[in-house]
Amino acid sequence: MIHSQYPSKEELEVRQTNVRNLLKASGAGACLVATPVNLYYLTGKVFAGYVYLPVDGEPLCFVRRPVDLPGENVIPIRKPEDIPGLLAGRKQRLPSVLLLEADQITHHEFLRLEAVFRPKATGNATAVLRKARTIKTPWETAQLRMSAKKHIETYRQIPALFHEGMKDVELQYEIERLMRKNGSLGIFRTFGSNMEIFMGSLLAGENAATPSPFDFALGGGGLSPCLPIGANGGTIRPGQTVMVDMAGNFTPYLTDMTRVYSYGTLPDAVHRAHQASVRMHRRFAETVKAGTSCADIYNQSVEMAREAGFAAHFMGTVQQARFVGHGVGLEINEPPVLTARSEDLLQAGMVIAYEPKFVFPETGAVGIENTFLVTETGVENLTVLEEAIVPLGL
Repeated sequence: MIHSQYPSKEELEVRQTNVRNLLKASGAGACLVATPVNLYYLTGKVFAGYVYLPVDGEPLCFVRRPVDLPGENVIPIRKPEDIPGLLAGRKQRLPSVLLLEADQITHHEFLRLEAVFRPKATGNATAVLRKARTIKTPWETAQLRMSAKKHIETYRQIPALFHEGMKDVELQYEIERLMRKNGSLGIFRTFGSNMEIFMGSLLAGENAATPSPFDFALGGGGLSPCLPIGANGGTIRPGQTVMVDMAGNFTPYLTDMTRVYSYGTLPDAVHRAHQASVRMHRRFAETVKAGTSCADIYNQSVEMAREAGFAAHFMGTVQQARFVGHGVGLEINEPPVLTARSEDLLQAGMVIAYEPKFVFPETGAVGIENTFLVTETGVENLTVLEEAIVPLGL
């Protein structure tokens, strides 16, 4: 399993070529990458240092740690100021337009690298790399399939973890333990400064309606004011739902899946809202393909929620999320986003998490989330699992 997560040289060359093409289109001569997700995407490794990818020429890995990193074109450095001289030694000119990860590195680091390379202009490599990563290669898709398989296996075992009197966090601890036993890497990556969470979310009862400052579909009060998201330590009571939205990070590539469990009898309206989410997924699976507008998917979902009579519960109550899905891959929140403002069209090779959900303040949250691979003719659900509300105990 571990070795299967190292992409081949040929796989990396495909990715590097895709990024080069985007660099050319932007008018840049090279990009310099320093963040773990993008280092892994371009080299299959994570290290302290930089990958320099010119429009023409081989990528070069300038490495500070570890000192014995194997591989082609690995060049030890002590600091980024060493790089221009090393490029000159290889008879490579510094680019007049250099892209840096402006959305990810600190302002101080950005200014330092500008001073090191002295380009005529700088641009944002983050946007280029995130765009390149939206289209998955066959190897990446295989990684997603492996993650989805383990994700499904874990969710199937959730009902057996529950016992009467359990707190929401106690159930989450058991799910997290099971995920680790099944091969979870233990941490999943998100993009953005307001996207902090640990392994995923479990929302029971009225906590599902609690707003959060983080940009996830739903909130929850959390266990501490320093991390106000997810389970809040409340006891799971009869008449409540338990929504489990844990990331399937069993490979470097993430699947996203939500399923709902119940303890005791739920109101009829809650069941009807859940079925509305299931119908939305059926419509998504029947109509979405390459070329479908992300905005159209969002608007159709809102309309279906309204027709079902649950517009006031859709994607929250006090605070309603204004999206119904997003790309997934090396990060849980990749482009595109399924929102009314989007101008994006889906493309074959994109992987999309679709998550129309409903919140009832007294009962909890309902609705499902699946991860879909977009093809020229439709979509393939990678997270096929029972979609009905599954009873716990009683």
